[in-house]
Amino acid sequence: MDNNIVWHNYATTKVQRSEQKKHKSAIIWFTGFSGSGKSTVANALEAALNQQGAHTYLLDGDNVRHGLCKDLGFSDADRVENIRRVGETAKLMVDAGLLVLTAFISPFKAERDMVRELVDEGEFIEVFIDTPLEVCESRDPKGLYKKARAGEIKHFTGIDSTYQPPVNPEIILDTSKNTLDQSVAQLITYLKHQHIL
Repeated sequence: MDNNIVWHNYATTKVQRSEQKKHKSAIIWFTGFSGSGKSTVANALEAALNQQGAHTYLLDGDNVRHGLCKDLGFSDADRVENIRRVGETAKLMVDAGLLVLTAFISPFKAERDMVRELVDEGEFIEVFIDTPLEVCESRDPKGLYKKARAGEIKHFTGIDSTYQPPVNPEIILDTSKNTLDQSVAQLITYLKHQHIL
């Protein structure tokens, strides 16, 4: 790092920003295969939190690749950089006092752990959408599995690129067994139990 770059401390703190919003800030990190339901559950959770007056922002994998990460492909190195950028962005949002929801395949444990290390204890909530690969592939909402099986897409998670499941996530959901309302209710209950809401 350049020795001429010095961290600037602000008069307003993360705690003060969170108190103003009447809830704690945190990253709610959804991980799982394409088609597992990450974006659907994250979107429904954000809507539910918004109804309760929480201050939120949803970072979605596809949306981020239209801007912040549009220069990245899907090689392992690009996936790592994608998650690094998203993690740093989410960290800033946590500092702003927000509940940040992120929906990313984020296939590598090391990168998810790296994001966890960016924030304080209890501010990273890993939600493993543990929907079986065969269910995700049968859904194939974007037709990506079909293309990957045909060799039209390389480095596709679950087909020719590895997914490392979370070892000890805070929450596990299976959208092939739970309804959307059940998944959201489980997440809200967790957030209340942890005194985030």
